[in-house]
Parts: sequence; structure tokens; C-alpha cells
Amino acid sequence: MEILKSQRESAQKAWDDFSDAGKARVLVGAATCGRAAGALDVMEEFKKELSAAGLSDKVEVVETACIGLCYAEPLVEIRAAGIPPVLYSNVHPKDVSELVKSHIMAGKAVVGKAEAVMVESPYEGIVPFKKHPMMELQKRIVLRNCGVINPSSFEHYLARGGYKGLERAFSMTPEDVIEEMKKSGLRGRGGAGFPTGMKWGFARASKSDEKYIICNADEGDPGAFMDRSVLEGDPHSVIEGLMIAGYAIGAQHAYIYVRSEYPLAIERLRTAIKQAEEAGLLKRKLENGFEFEIKIKKGSGAFVCGEETSLMASIEGVRAMPRPKPPFPANSGLFKKPTNINNVETLAAVSSIMRDGAESYAALGSEKSKGTKTFSLAGKIVRTGLIEVELGIKLGDIINKIGGGCPDGKKFKAVQTGGPSGGCLTSQHFDLPVDYENLGAVGSIVGSGGMVVMNEDSCMVEVAKYFVNFTENESCGKCVPCRMGTQHVHMILEKITSGKGELEDIERLKKIAFTMKQSSLCGLGQTAPNPILTTLRYFEDEYMAHIKEKRCPALVCPGLVTFRVDAEKCTGCTLCERACPTGAISGGPKKPHVIDGEKCISCGACFQTCKFGAISRE
Repeated sequence: MEILKSQRESAQKAWDDFSDAGKARVLVGAATCGRAAGALDVMEEFKKELSAAGLSDKVEVVETACIGLCYAEPLVEIRAAGIPPVLYSNVHPKDVSELVKSHIMAGKAVVGKAEAVMVESPYEGIVPFKKHPMMELQKRIVLRNCGVINPSSFEHYLARGGYKGLERAFSMTPEDVIEEMKKSGLRGRGGAGFPTGMKWGFARASKSDEKYIICNADEGDPGAFMDRSVLEGDPHSVIEGLMIAGYAIGAQHAYIYVRSEYPLAIERLRTAIKQAEEAGLLKRKLENGFEFEIKIKKGSGAFVCGEETSLMASIEGVRAMPRPKPPFPANSGLFKKPTNINNVETLAAVSSIMRDGAESYAALGSEKSKGTKTFSLAGKIVRTGLIEVELGIKLGDIINKIGGGCPDGKKFKAVQTGGPSGGCLTSQHFDLPVDYENLGAVGSIVGSGGMVVMNEDSCMVEVAKYFVNFTENESCGKCVPCRMGTQHVHMILEKITSGKGELEDIERLKKIAFTMKQSSLCGLGQTAPNPILTTLRYFEDEYMAHIKEKRCPALVCPGLVTFRVDAEKCTGCTLCERACPTGAISGGPKKPHVIDGEKCISCGACFQTCKFGAISRE
């Protein structure tokens, strides 16, 4: 593309300068996760310290995005002459003075704060980033730029191969681009796993002068943050993917549907779209006659808008509810025009596949699940964060090698894959290859990529109830199986966790779950029973304990747990008394406390507050 030739030269110079490890720079990971941990305060403190040391003009402070090690935020990479770049973790404003004086001014790493060294070999005992336990098994394609570039820099993206995939696509016919996607084996990363090239082919075949392509960035799964991190860290990869998809299917218009709870992602997208327009890529006719525009549509946070027909209804300005199919969106979608919908990760992968070729991507993954998948690790796991691995990796390798297992010596109990509609798997599945087919065979799903880890303190009946309550609240109510099914299974689970369950409730749960899976209109209702069915399948003994013995083995369910004070251990500190929301605890300062069983609601606030182990659960 002639329009990018001169821009690439200047972009490469800018990137070479930015990548020069000998030039002093401070890179602060300031995506949403970093900001929540205090990254912006750390940035300001660096600017103050550098100014006080007379180094403001010599050391640049740069904002980057999430590199994936969310458990270690705020993360700061420091570069200075004479010493390898070092990634520091859990950096707080009080640490900044030492980092400036030692690393930048004296050329000496602060080993105690170091997480990794950003070179190939160890340095002063600091592990190389690529050998870091969270990074060693990863294969980063979608996340190739996240935490590496300044996400607000068009030059950084361009210099690292950005828009070369689009250039290659433009050298091919739209039909050849679609064939390339089919060869790559890429499947939709939003949850359904439908082959991307086939989906594009359906829209291409539809006869219409006007077509649409939509990026689904309505990420609503609890514990999932893959799409947000990509949008915040590498927005141009999604824009490039959208343009390639638009060219392939013959679309002139695109929408990025992103939830309004992602303000930083929206800000980065707006900046990137404006940069693409100024570069001459959008809102103008290109050399091959292709003209494209991208608009952002903010959603209001309804989980059902992750379903494609609901999402289109929201863009059209009507109530977000799923539509029966057929007609499929490829024939009659947004504004009744042929439409394709792909999620953020799919489009970010498209830009890389078209740049490097389908063969390199198809060589990764398993037989029917090609390429890589991003996963967010959350819950009771040592290393929470964002990862990208080849499909087919063993579940146990993700939990134990990448995630580090459960913290505090607690025993692993379960992991829910695929968000609130996913299933709960156990340690017996650690050798299971993580891909669409194998997870589906054991009752779970890949979904959008959320993984929530639970330890021995989790009650699996309570876990099932939590996720069913979520889908009940998020059901649009249009179809009876989902609207009524989620309500009834939630009531049954509430009955069981309160100690009033009966054996017949197990069959009732299975019968309702089967009906929902077979009869619900959209994926929300069809997959909502997965947490129930998998917990019944792998943790039936916990259901039996609740029903037969009126006992919660994990000591979680309030209706089945009693709290008592050990008078010999109680110091009378009054912390539990002050924490109790119902005034059930009495005793006064320096006197043993007593819990009134009539007033106690078994919330556990006293147990969590006590520092002396004086309160027990029974």
C-alpha cells in the first residue's frame, strides 16, 4: 500500500529509538488492572523523582498496557545504560525513590523487587522474562504487542508489522482471503467456536449492496478480561482485523460493540480509529477501491448482548433480545443486511494470520482446534492474569505450571472454564487437552476463555447456585425455558444450601437442565445448566451431604454452619463484635465474647475478622 510506505520508515525509526535498551526509560503497565493497583500514582511518583534528580529531560516515562502478570501489578520495566532492562513487580510510590537511585542512576538492579529481566540470559539471579514460570509455556500471537508497545502509538504498531496483513489481503481476491482463513483453521474465539472462514464465506455469498461487520467486545463473563486487555493494549490489531474481514465479505461499515464499563478500552479505540483515519486507512477510498468506516457502539452491560442477534438489536436501538434463526445474520443481520460478527480475539488473530500466512497458524494447536487461545486466570490461584497458549495444552499445565496452583497451601478443588455457562472440572481432568472438543466431552466449554479456580474452601453446590443466579439475573426473559428454568433451578439450589433439600431435588435439577439445554432460544439458556450438571457429575457427594446429612463439607452455606467462640482463646479485642452486622456478639473489652445463635445469620464476618483463631465453624 503506497499510503503506508513513507509512514513505515518514520515508524521504524521511532520504534528503533524506543527499543534501544541503552536509553533510559520507565515503562509502566497502566491498563485497567494496573491502574486498579495504583499504576498512575507510580507514574506520577517517577516523574517527581526524576524531576528532583534533574533527569526529566533524559528519562522518558511511558504508559504501556497489561503484559499478563496481573498478580504482580503495578509492573514497571526500567531501562538504563549499562544494565539489562528489568521488570519490577508490586511497585508502589514508596519504592520509586530506590528504583531511580539504584537502577537508573547507579546502574544496579533492585533484586528484591525484580520479577524478570527482559533479555535472554539471567542477570544477578533474575529469571529471563521468557523463562518466567507464567510465560514459558505461552505462545503469544493475539497478545503479541500487549505490554510491549505504547498502545496509543500508531508508529509502534506499524513498526511491529502492523497492517502488513491488510496489505497482503489487498494483494489477494476476497475469495482467496476467505480460503486463507479456512486453511488457518481459526474458529470463533467468542465461545461458539464456529470456523471463521466458513462464516465469512456465507456473508460473502449473500447478495447485497450493503453489508456490515461487527466486533463483539461485550465481555460480560465474571472473571474474564481477555477482550478488554487486547483493546487496551493493542487496539490497532482489532481495527486491522475488522478491515480484512470487511474486505473479505464486501462490507463497507463496521461497529465495535463494547460495554460502557470499559472506559479505557473505549478511549484507546477512539484514539486508534482516529489515527487510522489520519493515516488514510479509513473513511477514504483506497487504491483498490475499498472504502471502510468504523463506529463504536457502547453497550449498557446486559450479558445477553454477547449473543449475536441480541447485540444487533441493541445497535439498532431496540430491546436486546435474541431472535430465532434462521434467518442467520450472514443473510439478514444488522438492519436486515448481511452481517458477520466476530469477537475481539478472533479479529486480533486475523491480522496476524494474514501477515504470517495460514500455514504457520494451522501448525499450532490440536487436530480440530488450531492456533492459540487467550485465557484469564482468576480465583484461588497464585498467579492470576492473562495468558495465551496453544490449544491442546493440558489443563493441569495451565493450573499448576503457569498459574502456580492454589495459594497458602490450600488444595485445588475445581476450575470453571468458559464463564458462567461453563462447567466445573476437577484434578482428574488435569491431563485433559484444553480445546473445543475435549472440554465439550466432559461437560464444559472453552467459551470466551475465563478460568476461575476454586480451592478446598469452596462449596460446589454454592458455586453452582452463584452462577445460576448470575444467568437468572441476565436472562432477557423472552423464552420460557430460560426465564423459568433459571428461576426454578436457583430456588432448588437455594433449598439445598439452606438444609431443606430432598433427594427428589437431584432429579428435578437434571430434568429442568435438560429441558433448558434442548429448548432455550439462545446460547445463554442452552449453556446455563452446565455448572449444575458438572457439579452434580463430579461433586455428587457434596450434594448428598447437604441433602442427607444437612451438612456443608466446606463450611460455607450459612444455613448449615454454626459459629462458636472459644473462651480460652478470646482476648476480648471486640473486633468480631464490631464486625457483626446483626449485633449477635456480646462480651465487651477484654472479656470472652459470646454469639447469640438466635441473632446470628452465619455470615462469617466474625470468623474472617478474628486474629486469634478464637472463632470456629461447625
